[in-house]
Amino acid sequence: MKKSLLIVIIILAAILILPLINLIRWTFQEKKPMDIILVDKTVPALEREKHKSFSWIMTNERFVKKENKQSYSYKKDYYGFYPIRPLREKQWGRNDYRLADILNLADKSDAVYFADTYGVFFNDWYKGINKSRKSRKLYGGLNNNDYLLIKEMKDRNKLIVMEYNSFDYPTAQFESVRTQEKLGISFTGWTGKYFASLDTTMQDFPVWMTAMYRKQYKKPWSFTKSGIVILKEKEIIVLEEGTHLKSSLPTIVSDETACKNYNLVSPVAFDQWFDIIDPLQNNVISRFSLETTAQGDTLLAGSFLSNEFPAVIQDQAHRTYYFSGDFAHMDIPVWSSRFMGVHKLKGILYSDKPEDMRRFFWLYYRPLVNGIFTEYYESISKK
Repeated sequence: MKKSLLIVIIILAAILILPLINLIRWTFQEKKPMDIILVDKTVPALEREKHKSFSWIMTNERFVKKENKQSYSYKKDYYGFYPIRPLREKQWGRNDYRLADILNLADKSDAVYFADTYGVFFNDWYKGINKSRKSRKLYGGLNNNDYLLIKEMKDRNKLIVMEYNSFDYPTAQFESVRTQEKLGISFTGWTGKYFASLDTTMQDFPVWMTAMYRKQYKKPWSFTKSGIVILKEKEIIVLEEGTHLKSSLPTIVSDETACKNYNLVSPVAFDQWFDIIDPLQNNVISRFSLETTAQGDTLLAGSFLSNEFPAVIQDQAHRTYYFSGDFAHMDIPVWSSRFMGVHKLKGILYSDKPEDMRRFFWLYYRPLVNGIFTEYYESISKK
């Protein structure tokens, strides 16, 4: 047999055998029984991108349901909005916990993760509608039952993780304020997002922002480059690359202790929605950083904002966390969750390029969530 052919056969064998080995390793990996409540009210498509990445981590790290020791299903194991097949008929359902269920749910559950409470709106659900404009809500917002569940879980010193937009529209102010008080943090009212292009001719650009800008500044929207838009009720700030930003992509920066504890890479770029939270007496383990110019700093200072603000907030007991960004929003292949060590496939899953948005999941969100849940699991397993 020629040497070159033998090399090809060895390579092909390795390609076929290594995944099988890692599948077997994953199958026999020690399971971590933990009852986790997942809430996602923003599910306008079958892909369930707002919580699929969280479910991926739970499966890959072998967190399973206590009752049957089965992995969590991203399709079924969550509370919130449910699209119903066939999608063309636009039928949907909801899976909500009732008031009568909350005490029992808090007693038997170990953790709760609020992936997204924003909800589904008319324009998101019905095709052929202009998605760039605001529309009426079909379902969503943090409600009284959600608050009571948070309260009961908090009172029992159980793990609570919440993400961006838990406190802003469409959540009612009463529910928003008392949930903030229960968590010991304060929402400033400001939210923002990176845009690869601020050109209004781009598809699905939220043109309602331009109306806000014209009303506030009495001049037309003239931005075309990449940038960041920050909003608060009727106020808007536009930071454009070159004028207000040296680099338009926000980054998440973690201190040395956080990087060591959770195996995080710092900095890492982030391109989804975020909100600005006052952590009050809580710990900040990661921060958003905007690379502003002097002109950008002046613009932010005019609204009492700075170019750094919390990205991940942690209470003193390490039992309550708030992610100030749409962290779980990612479409990741579910099949890959059943292979041990898959996150090590650098070059295939993500690159070294700072602007590669896949890096956020593999180098930041995955190790952070795994670290939080593993630390908590180990603490309750000792009891």
